[in-house]
Amino acid sequence: MMANSPADPNLRRLVDAELERQRWAASVGDVGSAWWALERAHIVSQSDLFLHLRVHGIMLMYGLRTADLREAAGQLLRLALAPLGTLSGRTPVGNTGRARVDPFAPMPVPGDLRRALEEAGG
Repeated sequence: MMANSPADPNLRRLVDAELERQRWAASVGDVGSAWWALERAHIVSQSDLFLHLRVHGIMLMYGLRTADLREAAGQLLRLALAPLGTLSGRTPVGNTGRARVDPFAPMPVPGDLRRALEEAGG
């Protein structure tokens, strides 16, 4: 389901909360928690093209920052695929967006995110 618009405030708020969590984790050197938050931001962003591209762009930059070239390369591919999936409505629900997962595989949505998306109307 597509979000109401690229500026859907409820969806943007959910994504921004996860990105803030990522920034904090990265600032204290907690790479695992930073990626976890980025994965959650990706799950939430998938229904909105601009947010989806934003999250993949941040994933690309974080992959480069952490010298994870496999992740960075995977994010380049996903930046190319994201518009097709989002605009066609065929994004794999729950997919974390990481290079280590199949970009077409649906995955379970964490319960708290599922509830937040339902409340946000996304």
